[in-house]
Amino acid sequence: MRRLYFLLPDLDITHKVVDELLLARIEERRIHVIGKDGLALADLPEASLVQKSDFVPALERGVALGGATGVLAGLAAVAMPGVVIAGGALLAMGLAGAGMGAWMGGMIGMDATNSQIKQFEEAVNAGQILVLVDVAKDRVDEIETLVKKHHPDADFEGTEPTIPAFP
Repeated sequence: MRRLYFLLPDLDITHKVVDELLLARIEERRIHVIGKDGLALADLPEASLVQKSDFVPALERGVALGGATGVLAGLAAVAMPGVVIAGGALLAMGLAGAGMGAWMGGMIGMDATNSQIKQFEEAVNAGQILVLVDVAKDRVDEIETLVKKHHPDADFEGTEPTIPAFP
């Protein structure tokens, strides 16, 4: 899957683009709309906190760092004289560290703006509307062409190489 980014000038064009995407058999759950604070998006599929925040990347980093820390703590405990720890305890410490890292990373990520969306903040605050569309990589050119053909004022802002499995 690839995530496409489109900047659109107003709500009317955004409604038309979303309708065309739905007619092109893009599921509504794969379309995410972001407008400036206070803008009523009505029936448009608004981006959730997962799309707007850095939750998933922070969660991934937290799992990796927490797991590594747990394993290192377990290895340090094994190295202590007089302490007998079996392999299961070492695994448990790694898993506990990964869980703790995931929780802390997720909490931090919920507070941080999505690093991919941050570059569009100025345009969104100026009144433009950002549309994120998740499509199979073999449909990227088709969807870009579809939107640009009917709406030349839509700015295609590129793709994100991969998206999380559960956006």
